[in-house]
Amino acid sequence: MDEKLTVIYNDTCPICAREVASYKRATGRLGLDIAYAGLSQSALSRFGLTQDEAARRFHVLKDGTLVSGVDAFALLWDEMPRLRWLARFVRLPIIAPLARVVYDRALAPLLFAFHKRRERKGRLRHIG
Repeated sequence: MDEKLTVIYNDTCPICAREVASYKRATGRLGLDIAYAGLSQSALSRFGLTQDEAARRFHVLKDGTLVSGVDAFALLWDEMPRLRWLARFVRLPIIAPLARVVYDRALAPLLFAFHKRRERKGRLRHIG
């Protein structure tokens, strides 16, 4: 199939947006054909994701397969010559389970909680 890799991320999260902006700059400089879809600007249904699902985790779509979490980061890093080592590192037998636990149990839930908090504050500002 060999479709263009598409990064699906929470562009309303300052941390996520900053990190992905650095990926965009790097992949742009390298001329890599990678698409970026922020959840504030994209029709997520075309990826089979709800707004909350997209905000909960980092996703990439590659060759028609949606991948999330550490595995999604590794797919993106595979495309970037300077970060291929990191993709290989997070796939090591000892590191992979640890990286998944840290991302799945700590980082992703924390960022999602911040996202929901920003959403609530935004709604309250519009009401008040």
